[in-house]
Amino acid sequence: MSIKAAVVGATGYAGAELVRLLLSHPEVEIAAISSVSFENKPLSEVYPAFLDFTSLVCENQREVVEKSDVVFACLPHGLSEELAEQCAAQDKIFIDLGADFRLENESDYAEWYDGSFTNPELHAGAVYGLPELFRDFIKDKKIIANPGCYPTSVALGLYPALKKGLIDTDGIIIDAKSGVTGAGRGLTLNTHYPECNEAFSPYKVASHRHTPEIEQTLSKAAGRKIKVTFVPHLLPVNRGILSTVYGRIKLGVSAEKVRDAYHFYYENEPFVRILPEGTTANLKNVKYTNLCDISLHIDRRTGTLIVVSAIDNMVKGAAGQAIQNMNILFGLPEEAGLRLIPPSF
Repeated sequence: MSIKAAVVGATGYAGAELVRLLLSHPEVEIAAISSVSFENKPLSEVYPAFLDFTSLVCENQREVVEKSDVVFACLPHGLSEELAEQCAAQDKIFIDLGADFRLENESDYAEWYDGSFTNPELHAGAVYGLPELFRDFIKDKKIIANPGCYPTSVALGLYPALKKGLIDTDGIIIDAKSGVTGAGRGLTLNTHYPECNEAFSPYKVASHRHTPEIEQTLSKAAGRKIKVTFVPHLLPVNRGILSTVYGRIKLGVSAEKVRDAYHFYYENEPFVRILPEGTTANLKNVKYTNLCDISLHIDRRTGTLIVVSAIDNMVKGAAGQAIQNMNILFGLPEEAGLRLIPPSF
């Protein structure tokens, strides 16, 4: 099998990461890439790291769909629906790394993204592509909403505790930190080197657009509507997300019961590692991989479960998870092209 893949928005960070990973995938041929900013330029001219590894040239977006079996879209919100329509018309698989298909309720999308669903039928046929939680719903779909990076780390970190009813659904606090690649390749003041180097601060406090996506997934786990307090921070590193999540443990729930629940849900998941007791999740141990490391801690004084979840925002939080979804759709092992070992230092 040779899957023909196209990457739209290949010169952004997520798009370039997709190309990097797909070039090593044993069952994939990259048929085309596109970029509005660098049309007709070789990818190696934009990212010299690709020199001699690929001769791909950025094409016009409209030209790439017919060349491919699967289209990955790495676009800002509001730009994916038209491309999804083109893919649907040609019966091509569409995996969206943007936000356009993540939220099920149009009212939430209107509130947080100031947009609307121009084609509600497309949205009705889409699925939220977090494989560890929704694998059975993914395999027969043609439009996949690849989850956001913060929501991936939080959902994987909290799902077992909520699904098993181990913590209260009220008062959940999410303290998350991201590397600067999460802001994209476009220049902004807060990601300018002199501003973010040797600095550390929260941003978009209680107003980040990933909030409704996080609440949507956690509500499904709990079986009731959940609201959370979510505060993201910008770390002066290139890659990674570390989410520290706090929830009040219910009466009678022991540390052993918590650990058993997490092992039950993730024991057969190749990309989720429940760390040994006494160790803590660390960004460096997931760098360049599709892994999610989870460490579990209990504050017995306050009856609080503390879950620490670490991912690489560019891989498990974006490109790697998109490839994992593609592998499911084409009946391949989920680890295909993603058997990556993190560096030790």
